[in-house]
Amino acid sequence: MILITGGLGFIGPHSARALLDRGESCVLTRRHSSGVPEFLASELDRRVLIEHVDLADRDALLELGERHAITGIVHLAAAGFPGDQPLEYVRLSCQVLLNVLEAAQRWNVGRVCLASTIGVYAGAVDKPGPLHEDTPLPLHASAPLAIPTVKRTAELLSGFVATHAPLEVINMRFSAIWGPLGRDRSPFFAAPALIHAAVHGRALELRARQQNGYTEDAIDMCYVKDCARAIALLQTVDTLSHATYNVAASRATSNGEVLAAIHDVVPGIELELPAGRDPNGPSQDTWLDIGRLRDDTGYQPEYSARHAVADYVAWLRAGNPR
Repeated sequence: MILITGGLGFIGPHSARALLDRGESCVLTRRHSSGVPEFLASELDRRVLIEHVDLADRDALLELGERHAITGIVHLAAAGFPGDQPLEYVRLSCQVLLNVLEAAQRWNVGRVCLASTIGVYAGAVDKPGPLHEDTPLPLHASAPLAIPTVKRTAELLSGFVATHAPLEVINMRFSAIWGPLGRDRSPFFAAPALIHAAVHGRALELRARQQNGYTEDAIDMCYVKDCARAIALLQTVDTLSHATYNVAASRATSNGEVLAAIHDVVPGIELELPAGRDPNGPSQDTWLDIGRLRDDTGYQPEYSARHAVADYVAWLRAGNPR
């Protein structure tokens, strides 16, 4: 049975579905009330169990192991950064990580998969092209950024623990993940806002100070169902050769490609972005190399831009708000 922290967030339910498809059962943690998506509802209380737990509560988390035979952990839960309490944000993030690692040792879990981010590569390259897991990472570059700083710290701390304890920890560096259950707007890329504007027939609303909002701006966008399948593979394959894997589409998809797919799937809409590249954004395209992931698990992305847009549009048109 696989424990998924943040199991009813964005990536968690899709990961559960992918693990179910590989014959696993799952325990999903949530701290606040949230609904169970339809694609998991039929397995509820059979192969999918929901637990309300505050992951910062060490005893409450450890008690889960007394009620469930947990064999693996996918740690997706993350604290939000309030902006004015950096110390509390770091304290909570580290406490949750340490509780998860302690639980894994107590339960004799074989493998823990930790969510990380493309953001850890900030400042690591000065030319276009793929980013590899063994790229040297300058710690000072991500220091002003909340999520990359916490994720890189988690990679280092968990790596130290795994070196000195009978525990396998796998870092999963996600690219820009998008799709059903995700937010309708992202500060990092325009695709979610474009999809929601097209489906709901409303004016395009990008986040304040949005970068990457021009047609030629591009980012490595991985559809959430592809991401979930990669997570399930990393959690369940017998042997992995590395401690860190990029999880991505392994190509830079431009806003122009997304717009073309939207106009194809939702014809007749008036939805445009300014031409060219954001003068305040990146001047070059980078993407994540997935050679390790492909070699060790057989993973290949299945969703093209058009396939992803069509799937996402159908999801929203079915009445799902996100």
